[in-house]
Amino acid sequence: MAIEALNAVSTPVIETSGVKKAATPYESQQKFADFLKDSLNNVMKTEAESNSLTTKMVNGENVDLHQVMAAAQKSGITMQLTLEVRNKAVEAYQEMMRMQM
Repeated sequence: MAIEALNAVSTPVIETSGVKKAATPYESQQKFADFLKDSLNNVMKTEAESNSLTTKMVNGENVDLHQVMAAAQKSGITMQLTLEVRNKAVEAYQEMMRMQM
């Protein structure tokens, strides 16, 4: 998950045919949903790469051990990051629900 991608979500301006205009709430929601989907697909992709390299190593194929370990670490870190982001989002939601209007 690239940090630069987070900047794209925070900008509420949409550029269409060279003209910048303020994004509607619906457009912002769609953009955020697309960002989340892409991020989760990225996590799944790194997990699949790690599993593939591990399977190749177990089967005795010619795979460097450091590649397998690097892929496993990358997969683990992206999963931990995803879980922490989810936890923070749940905490924020719960805090908003406790607010009095």
